[in-house]
Amino acid sequence: MRWWDIDPVLELERELFPEDAWSRGMFWSELAHSRGADATRRYVVAQNGERIVGYAGLASSGDQADVQTIAVARDQWGTGLGSRLLTELLRAATAFECAEVMLECRVDNVRAQKLYERFGFEPIGFRRGYYQPGNVDALVMRLTDPSTSVQGTDING
Repeated sequence: MRWWDIDPVLELERELFPEDAWSRGMFWSELAHSRGADATRRYVVAQNGERIVGYAGLASSGDQADVQTIAVARDQWGTGLGSRLLTELLRAATAFECAEVMLECRVDNVRAQKLYERFGFEPIGFRRGYYQPGNVDALVMRLTDPSTSVQGTDING
């Protein structure tokens, strides 16, 4: 993801997460940490022609990474795009030499939870009222050793 992707990403963000969409500033802040030798973030976009149909981001700190966001346009659900985006994030976590990857997922987003479980993430707790303003709880999930979850996977297939 580059700065010129922010506007189309924001459109998709607001469509998919109307109550708790990220702001332009949040994306700019994340991208500011995604370049250079001291990068601690990895953000990617997926395109269908010129249209951005998905995006994902990861933050690393020491030996732990956090999936910050994964989003897939509704007309792309069921195509495997979410798996490909998550694979890219886990490759980044491996490159950052992270021993584990954490994430929060809305408790009512069963589709996403199933994706994470297929990659080996396990539920470890809840964050009450994490998603605001809807006051929706988050399921906290953890994956140990992300390098084992991406072996033999291919972003293109």
